[in-house]
Amino acid sequence: MIKTLDITKGEVEGLYRILSSAVTPRPIALVSTVDKDGTQNLAPFSFFNVFSVNPPIMVFSPVKSGRFGTNKHTLENVMDVKECVIALVTEDTAQQVSLASCSFEKGVNEFEKSGLTEVKSDLIKPSRILESPINFECKVNDIVVLGEEGGAGNLVIAEVLKVHINDDILDEKGEVDPFKMNIVSRYGANWYGKTTKDSLYEIAKPISRTGMGFDKLPENIKNSNILTGNDLAILASAENIPAKIELNARENKSKEEKHIFAKELLSQGKAEEAWQILI
Repeated sequence: MIKTLDITKGEVEGLYRILSSAVTPRPIALVSTVDKDGTQNLAPFSFFNVFSVNPPIMVFSPVKSGRFGTNKHTLENVMDVKECVIALVTEDTAQQVSLASCSFEKGVNEFEKSGLTEVKSDLIKPSRILESPINFECKVNDIVVLGEEGGAGNLVIAEVLKVHINDDILDEKGEVDPFKMNIVSRYGANWYGKTTKDSLYEIAKPISRTGMGFDKLPENIKNSNILTGNDLAILASAENIPAKIELNARENKSKEEKHIFAKELLSQGKAEEAWQILI
């Protein structure tokens, strides 16, 4: 059975829960703004990502209240003062950020409510967040209104002017280390994700070559009952089927045994060795 919602026929009940639970994990933007009177505001948004490098553009979307159809204070602020700080949320601050998401009255400073610390920005009026490992000072280039009803998003297109990165989240090469960042991601309902060694793994993405693709794999490999789609994709990322470079010490093994051994090698990142077992 497959559950379907036909939006064109008005089948929208539970749509928010489906979208927010299915499109995951999502990074969380902790957004600092000021109103026209200079009062600081702080709120998290998980409808958020980076969309350009040159120019550096981030987009987050304050969604209108589904119950009342009202705008978020953050949206009203960036309409008046076209600046914001976008920071990221760590496991250490997740509960404070959740508290900052409460529907406080307009004019309330969520820094004070959440216990997070203001740091004066260098180029713009909204404050940076001391506890966040990365802060982006941004100017708001545009706001795209997606609808007028409750649940409608508003794309805030923010151009990064200055980046502040804590040294203690950098690796020995000066690159951001995801384990040191300890960033929290958003799932549906009350669920959040955290960064652990078990939750992250690497996939080599060669940019100097083009993989041969599944269609070029030998049939006995492509139709394997043991190798998964992910396993086959690693093999198919090679430009060509490699030449056999040495006598296979496992020539007397069955096809199943070879595929089991190759699968183990692939799980260890040893694609070349796996090929030699299979060919």
